Amino acid sequence: MSAERPLKRAILLAGPTTSGKSALGLALAERLGGVVINADSMQIYRDLCIITARPSREDEARVPHRLYGHVDAAENYSVGRWLSDARAALAQAESNGWLPIFVGGTGLYFKALTRGLSAVPAIPLDIRAAARARLRAEGAGTLHAELSRRDPASARQIRPADGVRIVRALEVLEATGTSLHDWHRGATAPTVDSDHVVKVFLDVPREELYARIARRFDAMLTAGALAEVAALDVRGLDPLLPAMKAHGVPWLRRHLRGEIPLEDAAEGGKKDTRHYTKRQKTWFRHQMRDWLWLAPTAAQEAIVSTLAACP
Repeated sequence: MSAERPLKRAILLAGPTTSGKSALGLALAERLGGVVINADSMQIYRDLCIITARPSREDEARVPHRLYGHVDAAENYSVGRWLSDARAALAQAESNGWLPIFVGGTGLYFKALTRGLSAVPAIPLDIRAAARARLRAEGAGTLHAELSRRDPASARQIRPADGVRIVRALEVLEATGTSLHDWHRGATAPTVDSDHVVKVFLDVPREELYARIARRFDAMLTAGALAEVAALDVRGLDPLLPAMKAHGVPWLRRHLRGEIPLEDAAEGGKKDTRHYTKRQKTWFRHQMRDWLWLAPTAAQEAIVSTLAACP
């Protein structure tokens, strides 16, 4: 697929955690001869299978899946890297005659796919506040040393005493997973034609969504999530890496260290997930205004009909 020729025929399926995206993507791929391409920033890590509710091996055997579990947890995977990997997956889909079906809840991935990777997006207020609080508490030198480890290209361009620019680089990295240096290297063209592909956000009522979150977290614990986090923990990775901050991981690590009971860790993981789904809905509502919001029960037929009508 040429970077100058945006893909027209595709399905983009987003929604909050536990909204049923994976099951719907699988059903659509079976029905339409598609490939499911991951657009979730945590399901890309091979160390996080259970705790991120990645598609099972049985599901992956039913239809082609791409970009699941292909990155080590020690890596700081970025939006730019995902976009490059997504383009490779699209080229393979086109070669094999598969319909690309992007499934996930990471808004920045979908934004990069449909609009290109260009200007730095707005940084959430809580991330900005936390970065500034760290500057006051730890000082510019400490934060510059951290930036040198996590984003050496940006650190080389910033004086160790320039707290404002250091905080800016760290908050961009924290919010987007992409370095400020990479954001400033220039825009990329859209990879898909946003006016012609089908773009759907699954909308689930809040109380139902929260109940699903609770059931799924309990099911993940039953399936071995604690052992999965323990295996990750013994690697001694930087706790600031994205994989180490996946929902439930910090809480379960605290339990493994004997700091809190498992019940408290589970509740903490559920609470963080609930808060994240609120941010997902708000982000898509403001940033992706042209998406269809559909109930999961009505989505499949609506997507098939809309796809058939696409020029």
